[in-house]
Amino acid sequence: MMTRRRFLQATLAGLSLAGFGARLALATGAGRQPLVLSAVDDAAGNHFIAGIDLAGRPRFQIPVDDRCHGGCQRPGIEHALLFARRPGRHFYIVDTRRGEEVARIEAREGFHFYGHGVFSRDSRYLYVTLNHFPSGEGVIRVYDADENYRHIADYALDGIGPHELRLHPDGETLVIALGGIKTHPDYDRIKLNLDTMETALVLMDRRDGRIHQRFTPSHHQLSCRHLDIAPDGTVIAGYQYQGPEWETPPLIARLDGHTGKFSEIALPEDDQSRLRNYTASIAVHPETAYAAITAPRGNRVVIIDYRKSRYVRSLDVPDVAGALPLAGGGFVVSSGNGSVQLIHPDRERPELLTHLDLRWDNHLTLFA
Repeated sequence: MMTRRRFLQATLAGLSLAGFGARLALATGAGRQPLVLSAVDDAAGNHFIAGIDLAGRPRFQIPVDDRCHGGCQRPGIEHALLFARRPGRHFYIVDTRRGEEVARIEAREGFHFYGHGVFSRDSRYLYVTLNHFPSGEGVIRVYDADENYRHIADYALDGIGPHELRLHPDGETLVIALGGIKTHPDYDRIKLNLDTMETALVLMDRRDGRIHQRFTPSHHQLSCRHLDIAPDGTVIAGYQYQGPEWETPPLIARLDGHTGKFSEIALPEDDQSRLRNYTASIAVHPETAYAAITAPRGNRVVIIDYRKSRYVRSLDVPDVAGALPLAGGGFVVSSGNGSVQLIHPDRERPELLTHLDLRWDNHLTLFA
């Protein structure tokens, strides 16, 4: 009989998906078990990139100068990249086979990273979200990974606070969540412009930085933060509302991959209020019509039918963090309490898969 842990390992190993940007990373390689990478802090506040297996056994612990956030895989190479966020000035390149840092790249004077990046399909170009803090303007920086991550371009966004970005299935378009919130590295995570923030979902040509389209949420304080993309190009994005806590605006946006129509998905009133105006991870399942959205402050996972813009259900997961689609139609979700659980759209309760002595945060990245 297959144990829950073996089920999780087998299911993750069977996926061939990449680019689920996150603070944590699951890495697989020929003849190896999945490896979990996480940005962690010790009791003294020192920062590390830690590698453990799914049984919770430590594989490596690499000291770094920044608290990291999202990660991505370099296609075809066993390198994981983790990006500083709060805010931070480096991203780190880790050899996942040897468990070693092989390089770190500085943001350069006047810039800091926002915690996410994505590669072109051919593995050569890396696109990263940054803030130019003297002006407050957000940029997409382009690096040539084949030339030791040489900085080759900065693309202006005409906006503030780009956060998560993904590569569209067309291979040419960057889809960017522009959060609209101004920060400065000298002031930690203080939000400096809540009254005047402008937020958007942006479509950009990855080759020259031209902005093709910009979609605006229904309220200027709906900070567009995280997103995922279906194989047909449909984008699901999540908001974090910066307005009064007693208001409950919609927190899920949808860009139709066929018509290009931008809309927002309102949940039933009780479910909407339970999210506490904050979403984190977005996971669109490539094999089904479902997407999972985590709401850590509300301890909820929301399941929607992204093709029909229809609410399906929500489930209670204390301190929920990341979400990742599983082969066969379900989702794995992580929790700040260390648990990893299986969510299925047709079931009302999650199933505990394993528990790790690790605080999971925000969302998951799969390395295949």
